Amino acid sequence: MSSGITTFATALRSAIEASGLSLDRIQARLQTRGVSVSVTALSYWQSGKRQPERASSLSAVRVLEELLSIPSGALLGLLPPPRPRGSSSRRNLRTADQPLTFPREELQALLEQVGAPDALDLRHQLKLVGLHDQCDIAPDGGQRAVTARAVFQADADGQDRWLLVYAQGDPDADPPSLEALRNCSVGRTAASEHGLLVAELLFERAINRGETHLIEYSLANSGPPYPECRNTHYREFRRPVREYLLEVRFDEANTPRKCWQYSRTGLAEDRRELQLDAAGGVHAVALDFGPGVFGIEWD
Repeated sequence: MSSGITTFATALRSAIEASGLSLDRIQARLQTRGVSVSVTALSYWQSGKRQPERASSLSAVRVLEELLSIPSGALLGLLPPPRPRGSSSRRNLRTADQPLTFPREELQALLEQVGAPDALDLRHQLKLVGLHDQCDIAPDGGQRAVTARAVFQADADGQDRWLLVYAQGDPDADPPSLEALRNCSVGRTAASEHGLLVAELLFERAINRGETHLIEYSLANSGPPYPECRNTHYREFRRPVREYLLEVRFDEANTPRKCWQYSRTGLAEDRRELQLDAAGGVHAVALDFGPGVFGIEWD
């Protein structure tokens, strides 16, 4: 599938370069033919980050072929068959592709604000291979910060960003402060009044298919008092992850009596007790996990 997308992108990019037209001029000429396609969409198509799938987009490609003076079907023939749509396909994708712990509508509104309105319905071309979270708990029991190290692998050329979705445990608290620590920078961000944050993490360079990229970032809360985290920290994975390592570190003035790791995948749930280490923390590892929720809780 990825090779088909890349071939289409390469052919489109070559045709655009040969025409000598800018994306703005191509969009304007499409518009005069009654076809509405954004410059952003055209850019995504030629970079391989997205592919035309909807009927309106496929119609636009037909006009593009004429406008760029290439044979009819030269671009369309490089696209894979469209994904099945309709109620049955949505039901089959619900577990893997829809949020599990917060409303899809709330997330959708934030995605539109950061310029990614179709993110929930696209085939993702950047795979999260591994993730390491370190969650620091303040003396008052609130969450001081989360530092994350993530490794991604590209399934298509030209991957240059990751969309971070983070749910704040305390809906009454302000969104955490996001800081890029290594190999990335912060792009557009949006937050809901219920503590949901969406942000672009822009890679220092675009990576191509098969390449990996490591980034680090932190989410820090102001305090004291620090936001309540309801004695838990978790991640929600909408797609499988090869390895997730979660560490929770407690202040020596307020260590919990007991800790557990927990996971939920579909209707299956699992819990097991954890032991505090000498440094006053606990960790849990999930391998080949997801879709689902994985976290640590304490009392």
